[in-house]
Amino acid sequence: MTDRLTGAAGRQYVADAIRYALRSGDLVPGQRLVENDLAESYGATRGAVREALQDLAAEEILEIVPRRGARVRTVSVEEAIQITECRSALEQLCAQKAAARANEEQRAELRRIGADMRRAVADGAWDAYSALNQRLHELVVEASGQEVARRHLDRLNGPMVRFQFRLALRPGRPAQSLPQHLAIIDAVASGDAPAAARAVAAHLDDVIEQLRSSAVPSPTQAPPRA
Repeated sequence: MTDRLTGAAGRQYVADAIRYALRSGDLVPGQRLVENDLAESYGATRGAVREALQDLAAEEILEIVPRRGARVRTVSVEEAIQITECRSALEQLCAQKAAARANEEQRAELRRIGADMRRAVADGAWDAYSALNQRLHELVVEASGQEVARRHLDRLNGPMVRFQFRLALRPGRPAQSLPQHLAIIDAVASGDAPAAARAVAAHLDDVIEQLRSSAVPSPTQAPPRA
């Protein structure tokens, strides 16, 4: 019999696999998740699956329904906007602190990310750009040393996984967001705390506008897949 993933490693693997399935559209809001099916799909024990589902429910990515099991939680556009407003306040704080506290290695990595983002947009490498985007936001938080903000941001970002993925795939979105990300990088890397906060605020204000526009599909476009 093939060994199945178990313990902390299995729990983490299943949770990460479900997050990826949400980003890629393989799981959709309201979809029910069956422990046995997940255990078979991911080669994990039911115990590891159950613990992963509980972790994702704590992050508000899933919800556990009594006697029905787990299902993907539906996040409304209005909730997504409110989450992004909270995220903006915390990320502005982190950007200010990162501008003051980042070490030379972190500043150099920020600049490398900026250069790689430019290349990804020029090459149309959207998956690479998305990964760089995620790393940029993580690095700013790491450099800030603000652990309380980091914990709150981790919790806020969980339910936003699907929205972030859908926005990233909008035609022209990477080219639109690139200057915003470069402004964050330039401000943090140069140690300009007020400019770093302004750059983060401008970027996330734009994300909020994108979310608002996603609530009303254009007459020439099909509505986003639910």
